[in-house]
Amino acid sequence: MNEAHTADEKKTVEAVVAEFIAKLGIEGDFTIEETDGSLLVLLNTNDSGIVIGYHGEILEAMQLILSLMVARKIDRFLRITVEVGDYRKNREEYLKQLAEKMKDRALTEHREQVISQLKPWERRVIHLFFQDDPDVVSESEGEGRDRILVIKPR
Repeated sequence: MNEAHTADEKKTVEAVVAEFIAKLGIEGDFTIEETDGSLLVLLNTNDSGIVIGYHGEILEAMQLILSLMVARKIDRFLRITVEVGDYRKNREEYLKQLAEKMKDRALTEHREQVISQLKPWERRVIHLFFQDDPDVVSESEGEGRDRILVIKPR
């Protein structure tokens, strides 16, 4: 964590995370790092499969609950991301490979390509990947579960 967080905030976040994983009965330890305005909780546990859940659904729920618990204690919202067993890192690599493949297809076929069923954070990974790309642009379209990511030639 950087200097933007006070010592009291750091202690509060650590205490909330420790209490939360203890109440869930998750055995393991954790460290907290600052990344892009959010906090990254690196959770080291043998229960990684259970913590991640089906397609990361439990992990996402944990992140939201931790963010809300911390916000209630420090009176401001902090985005908290939980990484277990390199799940997010591996998923990000996969998404970047998929994005590159869809870019090639969009340029070859001269038409937009659609990727559906992505979670918001996954769409964000791809948007950031194409942020400065001179050949294609990415956009999200639709609402809720029907939201899709579109990759178009510029």
